[in-house]
Amino acid sequence: MQKNNLLVEILTEELPPLSQKSLAEVFSQKMAESIHALGLSQNINYEVFSTPRRLGVLIRDVFFQGLIEKKVIKLMPASVGYDEKGSPTNALQKKLASIGEDLSALNKIKRIEDKKQLNLFIDKEIPGKQLFHEISKVLSQSLESLPIKKLMSYQLKDGWTTVNFVRPMKNLMVIYGDTIVDIECMGLKSSHHTIGHRFSSKEKIIEIKHADDYQKIMFEKGSVQVDFEKRKKKIANDIANNVSAINKDFHALEDDSLLNEVTSLVEMPNILIGQFEKRFLKIPQECLILTMKSNQKYFPILNKKNALTNYFVIVSNISPQNNQHIIQGNEKVIRPRLADAEFFYNKDKVYTLKKFSKNLNTIIYHNKLGTQQDRALRVAKILVYLSKKLNFTSKVDFQSLALHSKADLLSLMVGEFPDLQGIIGKYYAIEEGHTNSFANAIEDHYKPKFSGDELPRDLLGDMLSLAEKTETLIGLFSINEKPSGVKDPFSLRRNAIGLIRILIEKKIPLDIVELINTFYPSKDISSSNELKEFINDRLVNYLKDNGYSSQQVDSVAGVMPSKLHNIVARLDAVKTFTAYDESDILAATNKRVTNILKKYDESHNKKVNIKLFQETEENKLYEALNKTSKEISGALKVNNYTKALTMLIELKDPIDSFFEKIMVNAEDEDIRANRHNLLIQLHKEMNCVADISKLSN
Repeated sequence: MQKNNLLVEILTEELPPLSQKSLAEVFSQKMAESIHALGLSQNINYEVFSTPRRLGVLIRDVFFQGLIEKKVIKLMPASVGYDEKGSPTNALQKKLASIGEDLSALNKIKRIEDKKQLNLFIDKEIPGKQLFHEISKVLSQSLESLPIKKLMSYQLKDGWTTVNFVRPMKNLMVIYGDTIVDIECMGLKSSHHTIGHRFSSKEKIIEIKHADDYQKIMFEKGSVQVDFEKRKKKIANDIANNVSAINKDFHALEDDSLLNEVTSLVEMPNILIGQFEKRFLKIPQECLILTMKSNQKYFPILNKKNALTNYFVIVSNISPQNNQHIIQGNEKVIRPRLADAEFFYNKDKVYTLKKFSKNLNTIIYHNKLGTQQDRALRVAKILVYLSKKLNFTSKVDFQSLALHSKADLLSLMVGEFPDLQGIIGKYYAIEEGHTNSFANAIEDHYKPKFSGDELPRDLLGDMLSLAEKTETLIGLFSINEKPSGVKDPFSLRRNAIGLIRILIEKKIPLDIVELINTFYPSKDISSSNELKEFINDRLVNYLKDNGYSSQQVDSVAGVMPSKLHNIVARLDAVKTFTAYDESDILAATNKRVTNILKKYDESHNKKVNIKLFQETEENKLYEALNKTSKEISGALKVNNYTKALTMLIELKDPIDSFFEKIMVNAEDEDIRANRHNLLIQLHKEMNCVADISKLSN
């Protein structure tokens, strides 16, 4: 059966660099999967191509025509297909015609008993799909499925037809082996021609005679590396080599997102090194790095101590005979930006964080929550509370810290570079003589900013971050500014996850429920409960993302836990406990006990009276409970949750005997109440670490 590789290349105007790679990957995957679904390939095997102005795919081993498919087609009941004389009815003739058959196929019809009646079936060979007939539809559907955030409308050459795509299409190339696939898409007819690099291509028009030659010819004649990953690898290697040539102790800043972006901006990279005056290094290096990365797409160069040098990497898309012109041009562009940063930095230093903080009352945080000054004062009160709860003994003016943490919002530097909030505040705090811990807390109170981000460096930073996030969540929930659907304008989900991460990963024994109850301003209990549920939902997702099952998570976080510092240790204990054969039975027993106690009148809740025991099974369970309770209590004191849970296994036999022989709801009221009290003690021990009833299947 004839098969060849299929090449599709779409040439466009410059594609959005941040989405170029994903567009190419989705397009290629959709094309390959659709071809496979049509039976035109045995395996999904393809290669993705993408550059700033082209999306392409090479699908391997595509059949010209799919395999013949044999099908057994049900026609109709025999009583409908044939009349009393045994002749085919009009209904049967019409059915045969609908599947491309006539009366000559009568000898192929089989009579088979099906669902208590005789039905007619026929074997039919269905020809496979033809690539050239299907490719136009596959291409159109693949383009329509692209994750394009914002479509661009443009007119075709006829001046009337308007089409929508991420960027205007300029050329279409569809080649099967060495054959042009003659199709039309978005006003373009396919050909075996394309164009290479704007400036470096050796030929104005590049002819691709065979699909397999595409990548090689584009590289050799078109001066284009069409493979994104190969282009990315070349950029990384060339950067390393060029930086090492300056100084073997230097290295470029590692930033995969920036590397992906510059890879999306060039078709054939040319790596160059520029530099700026050393006087600019007096500016905080985060500011210089941000300027180089965000505005110019340069890679900053660091020394062996990870301090910024006055060199930077330029990834150019052109390779002239004299690279010096490109270097000088880029150096000329970056100097004004660095000079602006220098001006802002020096201007800010005339003021102090203390002076800035006095003007926080000029910045409205929220019209229902007041100014940034009001917000900082609320944070300060939470800080005082946290310092007492966490036994923080260092002398710190918490009100000053809270105000200083937001003071840099008024600085020129943050006005120009908003991403430097907190970072600039740290530098200014150090210059003004504050302690490193005080200054670091100013930077760290925004952490973690994103998934996987580092946490604050010390307890003071933890406390300020917790206070700021708590104030944000409480304040906005209290005025009904809650996330809805995918909308979360105040990043409350991120704040909740940050709160959870700090408490869990730093093992901070803070009662979060008590914290919310203490500072929640509204008397509406349902509103504060909504906040607790919101945090708990984030907690559940966080734990599941860390590899714990839904049942395991539900056992420790089915209801909002007060403290999170030991939740991972408890989950690990639950995970170990579930590996024991007895765990299922104990979980089911706990569920049974829970259901029994739901109907119990708590006014009878007293200590167990052994004089009221009627059967030996009651006494045996009571003795086993007392013995196990001491072991569990000792294990919990040293946070050995695994031992505490596995101790429950020793209760299995006395529990089984108890429920086999004892009628809990005895007729005598005192005996019944005493047995319930025994179950209350059992229930307490069984739930010492987690609600193991949630582990029951």
